[in-house]
Amino acid sequence: MNIGRKLANLVTGMMTQDENTKIYGTEELQEGLADLAGDAAAEGIVLLKNDSGTLPLMGDTTVSVFGRVQLDYFSVGYGSGGDVKPPYIINLMEGLRENPNIQINEQLAVIYETWCRKNKANHGSWGNWPRYHREMPITENVVMQAAAASNAAIVVIGRGAGEDRENVLEKGSYYLSDQEMNLLEKVTAVFKKVIVLLNFGTIIDMSWVEQFGDRIKAILCVWQGGMESGRAVAKILFGLATPSGKLTATIANRYEDYPSSKNFGNKKFNNYVEDIFVGYRYFETFAKTSVKYPFGYGLSYTTFKIVTRSVEEKGGQIFVNVTVKNTGDQYSGKEVVQVYYGAPQGVLGKAVKSLATFAKTKLLQPGRSETLTLAFNVAQMASYDDGGKTGYKSAWVLEAGDYPIYVGNHVQTANVQGTYTQSTLKVIEQFSEAAAVKPEHSFERMVAKTGKAGRITLAYESVPIVTTDLKDTVQSRLPQPVAQTGDKGYKLIEVKKGTVTMAEFIAQLSLDELEGLCRGDYTMNSPLGTPGNAAVFGGVLPSLRDKGIVPITTSDGPSGIRLSAYASLLPIGSNLACSWNEDLVERLHQMLGQEMLKKGSDVLLSPGMNIQRDPLCGRNFEYFSEDPLLTGRMASAVVRGIQSQGVSACPKHFACNNQETNRTLHDSRVSERALREIYLKCFEICVKEAKPQNIMTSYNKINGVWGHYHFELSTIILREEWGYKGNVMTDWWIQSSKDPNFPKLRDNAYRVRAQVDVLMPGGKRKMFRKRRKDPSLLKSYAKPEGITLGELQRCAANVLRFVLISAPFAKVNGLPYYGGELEKNKE
Repeated sequence: MNIGRKLANLVTGMMTQDENTKIYGTEELQEGLADLAGDAAAEGIVLLKNDSGTLPLMGDTTVSVFGRVQLDYFSVGYGSGGDVKPPYIINLMEGLRENPNIQINEQLAVIYETWCRKNKANHGSWGNWPRYHREMPITENVVMQAAAASNAAIVVIGRGAGEDRENVLEKGSYYLSDQEMNLLEKVTAVFKKVIVLLNFGTIIDMSWVEQFGDRIKAILCVWQGGMESGRAVAKILFGLATPSGKLTATIANRYEDYPSSKNFGNKKFNNYVEDIFVGYRYFETFAKTSVKYPFGYGLSYTTFKIVTRSVEEKGGQIFVNVTVKNTGDQYSGKEVVQVYYGAPQGVLGKAVKSLATFAKTKLLQPGRSETLTLAFNVAQMASYDDGGKTGYKSAWVLEAGDYPIYVGNHVQTANVQGTYTQSTLKVIEQFSEAAAVKPEHSFERMVAKTGKAGRITLAYESVPIVTTDLKDTVQSRLPQPVAQTGDKGYKLIEVKKGTVTMAEFIAQLSLDELEGLCRGDYTMNSPLGTPGNAAVFGGVLPSLRDKGIVPITTSDGPSGIRLSAYASLLPIGSNLACSWNEDLVERLHQMLGQEMLKKGSDVLLSPGMNIQRDPLCGRNFEYFSEDPLLTGRMASAVVRGIQSQGVSACPKHFACNNQETNRTLHDSRVSERALREIYLKCFEICVKEAKPQNIMTSYNKINGVWGHYHFELSTIILREEWGYKGNVMTDWWIQSSKDPNFPKLRDNAYRVRAQVDVLMPGGKRKMFRKRRKDPSLLKSYAKPEGITLGELQRCAANVLRFVLISAPFAKVNGLPYYGGELEKNKE
């Protein structure tokens, strides 16, 4: 990393963290939110191993807890998304001690407490977060004494994760450190009952499980569970809750087994060679034996039987009727039913299995059953033809043949329970080429080929490249302007009441006012918003506020509300997704929306919903899954929950923010097909199902174009194809660039032409937080091929439509609420 890049990171950290070190107000949180957050953290814990019923721990157990992370617990990932100010965080030892039925080896606990006080955990600085905390040296004598005083051992292994910092193939990051291996060796040599807790934000190497074999009796992925972490883990350990979490990403035998492993972490660009074969799609199709723990896997304290009653097609939908029975005799529990589809290989080649839908049962007592009907659209099984092999280029198609329907409780147990047959090729939707790979960036991608006896083999082909003229595409879509009238004295509330049209209101706006609506208030922690805000947009000029346009306060997420105020710290995205419980996630975020209203946040920069393409991505902890359907549905639950309270979510990062290394300059090179089927599909689901009012672009390039300049993503796909009506904002600051198709445009004019509406935080990046205007938006105005009045007005309208339905606008204008939801502000 060069000096300039290091300095930029340091400045970003200073600007991001300075004001947020201050805390104003009381410690009061939204009532019930902490308890629900604890329930969600517990429900996302994944039981990987439980030999001989080791867990739950019984009341006569005395436990020795090893590992400094019992105290220096990783409750959340580092960076903007996790820098929340909770009034407390329950670490593991605190959670264990709250249970009166279990005895803790306090002599050992005191040894760790004393050592940790003298050897404080170093939490690093921006982009230099710790990947782990150095473990306490321990002697065989201490372990022997602990074994004599207890009959079970818990070993806690912790990993940090953070924004702007990747995990690496080193001990203490992806691999266990020598100290951790030494600790496991000593503990497993003496204790007969050893439980390992994995307190991490993203997947690590698990090859050590085979090395220790049956000396380790139980393993739990406890993730990073927020402020209630310790209590959530204790609930599972002591049987107060039965584990029902399922993995949302595959754990492979080795890092090298992941299909992305050879094309991850490069500073300039990564070719997404694996194409649609991300995660389990690759392993199920080409490498089943390379998996340690499969996608969707997770054990329980009880057992279940899933019986498929019927699989049938009606009216373009596949209906799967199943009965789930708790066949155990001691513990209640929940099970996740997972439905996958296969497809004929045809000329395109397909993954053997793709997640179609899922459902989680209610809490089933021993011997009790629940019948579920799961449904999904036949069209969901279509593939995107980006090369024209089927005769329909840039179209979603169902190739002729059989589509097997699989049902199970993880991808490997899912067996064929029915078949849908497509008699002839069917075009589901015809689009136009968009966001294709540039000719100079062409590469070979993975494809599935059918060989002898129907055996599927891995092959490669050249990725389809750009064949259209983007300049013509953009020019054909330039909006007509509304003639400017000068200030007519109209107020925005009149648009709400219907006495003035939006066009009439916008017609009175000056160029400076239009420019103001297309940016934030220059800096983070704007004085126009709640202290500690990420930025403010909307009413950033006095003249705009005079017209009734209120300032809109944004705050970082997704693990809570990041302001200079106490707020609830929620479980990380991976933890929530592993619950596979959309209803629980939605209810959690309904309460978070209520807390937003109390704390003064109008837009939460959440959810983070990029695909977990590679386990080394430092920001995977914020994201949900390697699967687009699961990601899209979890993100939809977050958005629905937040927006039900009259405040806004802001899904991010649109799109392909799949690594942190050189993230502001890196180019994600990916085929149209993989974009459509994997990396954009999750956003499409969220937009169509949950209707987010704001969306944030990504820092990186997508096929040579930065996300904040990407006309094809923000205008053609997002707005025209998906019907998105909301506001699009940049991630914080943009990269300076000239529009290659319109040389008069650069920077903010280039951005506005793409219909990325708002520059955040609003000005040029400047050291020491000085307000610095960026004049690039209006510089080309009224010049040949320069920015047009119609484009400025179009982005202003996108912003104003959100302001009209925002919480602060309702408050200022006395609009009524109903149960926290804006009663009259829906369009």
